[in-house]
Amino acid sequence: MVSIALIPARLNATRFPSKLMADLKGKSVIRRTYEATLATSLFNDVYVVCDSPVIYNEIVNNGGKAILSKKEHECGTDRIAEAAAEMEADIIVNVQGDEPFVKKQPLADLLEVFKKDAQKEIHVGSLMQVLKSQKEIDDPNYVKVAVDKDFNALFFSRSVIPYPRNPEHKAPYDEHIGVYAFRKEALIKFIQLPVGILEDAEKVECLRFLENGMKMKMVMTEYMGIEIDIPEDIEKAKKFL
Repeated sequence: MVSIALIPARLNATRFPSKLMADLKGKSVIRRTYEATLATSLFNDVYVVCDSPVIYNEIVNNGGKAILSKKEHECGTDRIAEAAAEMEADIIVNVQGDEPFVKKQPLADLLEVFKKDAQKEIHVGSLMQVLKSQKEIDDPNYVKVAVDKDFNALFFSRSVIPYPRNPEHKAPYDEHIGVYAFRKEALIKFIQLPVGILEDAEKVECLRFLENGMKMKMVMTEYMGIEIDIPEDIEKAKKFL
């Protein structure tokens, strides 16, 4: 099974422009993400797929591999699909560029989903972790996921799901972590599908799979580290290092 990790990288993020080039104790965020992904030794190849020569040069000039997108893309999945279309691979793993502390075990668990014969109907796999504070549960920036007994995704929402109508029942609340593994054909199909009503309402791209009847398997993991979303996260990441 040939697996390739692709790291989508957009220079001008809305909430934190140029965050991927922010300095994190001597190395940029995107360089640390690339090196951490490469260090897992799980993949046949690792590339940063970017929209800017600034990021491209940052990776290539430091011995890494990068691909400059041929056109503008609305989301990271669209960006990596363009690159993946020209690659010989069975599984494409999307590692977010703002995850500089990505670990080996969660990615290994994600790849394992596609190695089981009984899982051949699974088109996409992704990660989730338990949300422990009420503040995070209520925060719409944390995308929540509800799953069935076999950990197939039922729904994703920025709202609190499940809604605690019965206060005596302590339902689990799980955060969707934006690390995906796709069968290549599922990834190519994704970008050919129109944005659905649910995806457009929630602004959660993985709802496109569910709206089109494509199975998505969730894998529970522990804390992934610091995700760089806002300038304050850089200081948290420095302390984490």
